[in-house]
Amino acid sequence: MSDRARAMVIRTAGTNCDGEMVRAFAMAGASPELVHVDRLIAEPALLEGADLIGFPGGFSYGDDVAAGRVLAVKMRERLWPALRAAAERGAAMIGACNGFQVMVQVGLLPGPADGVWGELPPDQSVGLAENVNARFVDAWSRVEVPGETVCVWTRGLERFGEELMQLPSAHGEGRLVAPDDALDALEARGQVAVRYSEGGNFNGSARSIAGICDASGRIFGLMPHPERYLEWTRHPWWTRLGADERAGDTPGLAMFRNAVEAVAGAPLN
Repeated sequence: MSDRARAMVIRTAGTNCDGEMVRAFAMAGASPELVHVDRLIAEPALLEGADLIGFPGGFSYGDDVAAGRVLAVKMRERLWPALRAAAERGAAMIGACNGFQVMVQVGLLPGPADGVWGELPPDQSVGLAENVNARFVDAWSRVEVPGETVCVWTRGLERFGEELMQLPSAHGEGRLVAPDDALDALEARGQVAVRYSEGGNFNGSARSIAGICDASGRIFGLMPHPERYLEWTRHPWWTRLGADERAGDTPGLAMFRNAVEAVAGAPLN
């Protein structure tokens, strides 16, 4: 049996970034498996073997009712015990774009303030609303990692300069909203994992927050797509980057490698 960390990417009707997320985990050193949510509902024990869990982007169930709502309700109602157990054992999870929208509605993000998961999912305390310009936006944006974040996925990404630290986004409902007291608490606990850099907050997210994590730092969601930035040739002006700039992992791949190393118990860069 392989000693590589096992990653499970959960797909359903309408997800369209699951292949990219599977590839990201594989390039980062994990052994990924793509599983339909209905199979998990029939066999929740399948999640017991997952060291990492991915919630991919796309338009699950056509984003009927609201973005990610149908998938979130299915998971919240049928898979919460299995997801809670995964969180309790320290599985690393990521949700990008639609996956992030799902995670906040399931209750995985921002998670319990004290890190203790209850029998029932936490009440939703943040949301992802329509972009401030009321339009779908497909663009690259500069982002930055707050120095005080506890997120293991984004640890060490401060080493990338602002030209390299960009991520592609493609969404119409990505504006993070929450009451001021909830935002204050996220910042105080180091749960703000990624922010849009100055001038890059195109969707109008509160306090320019692009992604958050739970109190453990292992459960992470963001609106941009790190899984679409695994090679330097994906950078919008990669031909102008020097060889030294294109050395090593891209920021997107570095996120996945951080998580794989975290679940393996290896020291993070």
